[in-house]
Amino acid sequence: MRIISGKLGGRKVNPPAKMPYTRPTTDIAKEGLFNILQNNLEFEGIKTLDLFGGTGSISYELASRGAADQTIVEKDPSMYSFIKKTAAEFGLDHLKVVKMDVFKFIETCNDQYDLIFAGPPYALEAIDDIPRKIVQHQLLKPNGWFVLEHTPRNHYQGFEKFVSERNYGTTVFSFFINR
Repeated sequence: MRIISGKLGGRKVNPPAKMPYTRPTTDIAKEGLFNILQNNLEFEGIKTLDLFGGTGSISYELASRGAADQTIVEKDPSMYSFIKKTAAEFGLDHLKVVKMDVFKFIETCNDQYDLIFAGPPYALEAIDDIPRKIVQHQLLKPNGWFVLEHTPRNHYQGFEKFVSERNYGTTVFSFFINR
């Protein structure tokens, strides 16, 4: 796994061999995602939220491209520690890592974000609640983006704020914008 572009471009992320509930976004899917995002968002100085942080790969990519206020939510103790350690190695002092259940975080969050990314475990039964709760709790700033990573069996057309989806084989990204 590597950081694609920006000031940390080319740096490798070496996650632990046994990652509970974690399925890192493939480099091909991540490249496709960031091509879409960089054509629609200015990364410099944005405030981001990474739900189900896993390895932290998406947040490292955002930091590499200029995101300045970042929060990662990860409840697994070993992945939480891995993210903290990797962020320190990369000198990402601004990155806040929260060890908490994502749904509890959403319920108690009073902040708004320019970009929210959620890469939940594909087997998560409550995956459809994520976009609903983000909209309900008004976590997106005006013109803020929410990206949900999921499998082709999930469909979000018709959900509030949904605008499009992109398919990368077994990985699909659904895009929601707070217009």
